[in-house]
Amino acid sequence: MDLILWRHADAEDGMADSERRLTAKGVKQAARVAKWLKKRLPADAVVLASPARRAQQTARALTHDFRTVKEIGAAATPQVMLAAAGWPDAAGTVVVVGHQPTLGQVAALLLTGSAGGWDIKKGAIWWFAQRDREVGGRAYLRAVMSADLS
Repeated sequence: MDLILWRHADAEDGMADSERRLTAKGVKQAARVAKWLKKRLPADAVVLASPARRAQQTARALTHDFRTVKEIGAAATPQVMLAAAGWPDAAGTVVVVGHQPTLGQVAALLLTGSAGGWDIKKGAIWWFAQRDREVGGRAYLRAVMSADLS
């Protein structure tokens, strides 16, 4: 299984958290990362998005065929997010469009075994793969792409 953690792009301040929209900068960030991903994702990749408007807009830059999953919302825990994505047993590639601090905690958990306070930049992706799942292998990091590098 491949798991891609995608933090929503830059969003407005000053309104209810779930209703925050992407800024003009955020729209550009999401489009750049989506363009990078489209060249690399398999056709059967599954995209899951938080119900928050900014995450929905970020996912929509990649595809209109995504699922809204409340379990990966802004208050998610790393364990609940991983379970919602099917890690490590799902087949294929799953893209999760979500929020800090959970995405950073998931990244730390996958690489170190402990949900530390790692930071994922707005609009960035961290792409993980499962190594030797049959023998209890750990995740490894395939790619990190920030919105300003894509």
